[in-house]
Amino acid sequence: MSSLPRAHGAPVLSARYRVQPEDFRVDEIDGFEPTGEGEHLLLTVEKRGMNTAFAAKRIARWAGIPEMGVGYAGMKDRHAVTRQRFSVHFPKRVAPPLDDLVSDDLRVLASHWHNRKLPRGALKGNAFVLVLRDVAGEPAAIDARLQAIAARGLPNYFGVQRFGREGDNVEAARRMFAGQRVPREQRSIYLSAARSEVFNAVLAARIAAGSWATGDDGEVWMLDGSQSVFGPEPIDAATRDRALAQDIHPTGPQWGLGELRSRDAVRALEESASAPFADLRAGLEAAGLKQERRALRVRVRDLAWRWPADGVLALSFRLAPGAYATELLAELGDVAEANARG
Repeated sequence: MSSLPRAHGAPVLSARYRVQPEDFRVDEIDGFEPTGEGEHLLLTVEKRGMNTAFAAKRIARWAGIPEMGVGYAGMKDRHAVTRQRFSVHFPKRVAPPLDDLVSDDLRVLASHWHNRKLPRGALKGNAFVLVLRDVAGEPAAIDARLQAIAARGLPNYFGVQRFGREGDNVEAARRMFAGQRVPREQRSIYLSAARSEVFNAVLAARIAAGSWATGDDGEVWMLDGSQSVFGPEPIDAATRDRALAQDIHPTGPQWGLGELRSRDAVRALEESASAPFADLRAGLEAAGLKQERRALRVRVRDLAWRWPADGVLALSFRLAPGAYATELLAELGDVAEANARG
């Protein structure tokens, strides 16, 4: 990830983050209201130093059900304080006491009945509060960089979390495509990593070409705040104005079966940038995945920052589902993680 090109220029700071869990706070923004009826108990929990998968296992043990009966909309890292929803299937609508689930590192904030399992992606986005420590850099340059990110958005790279603890998920995908058998749950992880590798390569090429935010001829666009796409179509003044306002975003391929939707200059670049990953493309096609599109840019909403102490920078902002807060840090400079990911 460190070798990928950055959109906003040279680093303006160095710092550390995740020095303590409270330095990285994430709150899911709910995508719907509970129905108040049904067999699924929606739990809103706050957890500290606990990733989503571990929390789901704990909730399943508390409920006395298989893990597949627990649903969640998004994955959250271990080294953080996070608030998110889980759904728990109780066919007879009888749940153990909530107090039995509470511990020093997990609190239940709300519970409501709902009529279906919580599916992946069922959220409007995530709200972040990050604290950077040991910050070295010129405050005026840091302020200018943050203003540029608010005005132009961020490259929508898949973050390091997608590629595994040691960054070896892509090589594992290659072994799987070559015939190595893997457990079903690992298969989806490796397919996602392979897709993400190809997408990141295309986005890197678009940044190098200077068209990642403004678009080019043959562009397929995505409406901000939705998964709706339109195009391909040539660039005109009205389209560029909409892109400048971050109302629409250029897209890149999530590789799979079928033709690229893009045309002209964009299609030529996508084919060229993805060509070195022919083995990954072939493996994804053989696995039956279909061509899809992902925005190359993500809008950073409600970005605010302050300096609570010397060398300490506090950031708050909201991102769309599937976007990574660590990509904002990467656009600032050399921000090192104080703790290993979980």
